Amino acid sequence: MRSETVHPPPRSGGVESSADTVVTELFLAHRLAMVRLAFLLVGDQETAEDVAQDAFAEVYRRWNRLADRGQLLPYLRTAVVNGCRMVLRRRTIVGRFRAHREVPFWSAEAAALLGETRREVFLAVRALPRRQREVLVLRFYLDLSEAEIAQAMGVSRGTVKSTASRALKVLAAKLQEER
Repeated sequence: MRSETVHPPPRSGGVESSADTVVTELFLAHRLAMVRLAFLLVGDQETAEDVAQDAFAEVYRRWNRLADRGQLLPYLRTAVVNGCRMVLRRRTIVGRFRAHREVPFWSAEAAALLGETRREVFLAVRALPRRQREVLVLRFYLDLSEAEIAQAMGVSRGTVKSTASRALKVLAAKLQEER
């Protein structure tokens, strides 16, 4: 499922492609992947769709300020990861004032996305700390390299490597004890 950098369509008549055209093509090609990425990080489909939509809207709004339009997909991934972080921060704050924790809602669409056999792994990954969860989702779901993950998360490659190692150890132990 690895996809590379999105390159804007060729220029016609010396005029650069419009934001409308490029962002529309980007949306059509990568919307589902961005929703799935957000879903794996936030745990519910409605919020994931909102986060992904906001990321595409941000690319469109910032079109004239984007320095390297050949790097739209990495920018979009970073926007999705940051949007998920913001959602999770809000949930943490709200959770401090709630008496009970919300259990993730498993809609028919969400169940189809994950499949019954992967639900256990999904819940174990959801229980990981935010940074560990992000690294594993970017690595194993999007099949990104350490450098691409570091860019999306705004951390060093060494941080990605050590975080992934710790996360896999915790995940293996958790899944082993559940069996």
